[in-house]
Amino acid sequence: MYSQIAQNKRRSILLVLGFVVFIGLFGYVLARALGNPGLFTFIAGFAIIYALISYFASAKITLAMTGAKPVERSTAPQLYRTVENLTIAAGMPMPKIYIIDDSSPNAFATGRDPKHAIVAATSGLLEIMEPDELEGVIAHELSHVGNYDIRFMALVVVLVAVVAMLSDLFLRITFWSSFGDEENNAGNVVFMALGIAGAILAPIAAIMIQLAVSRKREYLADASGALLTRYPEGLAKALAKIAQDPRGLKQANTATASLYISNPLKGRKGTGQSLMKLFDTHPPIEDRIARLNKMETQP
Repeated sequence: MYSQIAQNKRRSILLVLGFVVFIGLFGYVLARALGNPGLFTFIAGFAIIYALISYFASAKITLAMTGAKPVERSTAPQLYRTVENLTIAAGMPMPKIYIIDDSSPNAFATGRDPKHAIVAATSGLLEIMEPDELEGVIAHELSHVGNYDIRFMALVVVLVAVVAMLSDLFLRITFWSSFGDEENNAGNVVFMALGIAGAILAPIAAIMIQLAVSRKREYLADASGALLTRYPEGLAKALAKIAQDPRGLKQANTATASLYISNPLKGRKGTGQSLMKLFDTHPPIEDRIARLNKMETQP
């Protein structure tokens, strides 16, 4: 567990460095394609500033997107007491607690680090969970905090958003510049082709990165949470109840889906539903329950 936490911190640094390199290369290709060297400095500076602002404001943005509201001990005594007891057991700072007014059972954690962490649960989760089941869910979310998954996933969400924004910007500029000075663009055909290909493929690559890192962290948080409560069955029962509920969250979206303990987009109809399963950021709940049950049977 401790080696995984250290690995998460190292990967966060590598992700930031990789992001800066990617923005630099993308900006260079865009500037060469449009024959405007000064555009490189503007794009790189704008992307870095945008990333920093998004990173530090990611928790507030997430809360605004989910409609979560802060609660105190007096307004949600069971939830507050559960979070408080588990943070004491884990030796962690007390996070801020929020509730989402939604009948679909779910929960998530966000923030930059344990000192700036937030744990949120839906009203539907609180209605159907027994005390040991709620404890399992909260322990899972606090494990995301303690394992520094919240920092890593915040960076990944920012990366995906910035890549999508730059790709869209490039394609729009390319479209309008195609009606401009053909002689000026003639010498930049190679960079134009590279830029268009990158603008199309980069968002897909970013989503695949988000997919790869999210599933492994769900398994790790399940195991860490079970060790914190010393009762894997509690989380296993909670996941079974969540899986049985067919409703998705009303205000859920793809940008924040990876933060939740279970896919908040379930139950949505559409022709692309089968395709979306290929890009699911959560491992199958049946597999997660089976792993927890194995922990229960081991001496």
